[in-house]
Amino acid sequence: MSLSKCVPLLMAAVLLAVGCAAPTAPDNPGEVVVGDEGRPSEFRGTKLDSPYEVPDTVLTDSSGQSYNLRTSPSKPVTLIFFGYTNCPDVCIGVLSDVATALKRSDPQVRDQITVVFITTDPARDNPQAIRDYLERIDPSFVGLTGNLDTIKGTAGQLGVAIEGLKKLPSGGYEVGHGAQVIGVDSADRGVVLWTTGTAVGDLMADFATLVAQA
Repeated sequence: MSLSKCVPLLMAAVLLAVGCAAPTAPDNPGEVVVGDEGRPSEFRGTKLDSPYEVPDTVLTDSSGQSYNLRTSPSKPVTLIFFGYTNCPDVCIGVLSDVATALKRSDPQVRDQITVVFITTDPARDNPQAIRDYLERIDPSFVGLTGNLDTIKGTAGQLGVAIEGLKKLPSGGYEVGHGAQVIGVDSADRGVVLWTTGTAVGDLMADFATLVAQA
């Protein structure tokens, strides 16, 4: 798939990028109020004043087993990202930054975090394709696929827009989607998000904060 560069939007003082396609809708369709109004925050990313509740969604992991987004993670902190394996730039860039931040983090922090990648392109991203993709980034990452409508509904509940498919002259297609990473605490609430381009050092600091609060 050939992709155009993501174009960031400024909304509620948050840079929003619709992954790998020119945006026509914000990453935050529910218009969640974020904590960026001059008040101090313990996070360097964007703290959500009204946290997302992680839905009780069951998808399929890269080993073909059922995975409940709320109950299956065994560690107190979960990082959730929606993307797809045919994305050559934005998705792999975001996931690589997360992987680098984790590798540079203290083991006591790293060992308390699960990273979950949910495909926005289940037609092409079967479990094996997702596993092959994540093995090149970080083998510990959990990869999920499932019914597209279920994935869209789950993404919407977490403030991530999935716009659908855009055909390309080459015959392929790109998938427009929100490119933020959502930090979920031990109470299954999405409490912070990081947009594309967030510095690795900022990710490291926030990962440590989430673990300390767990």
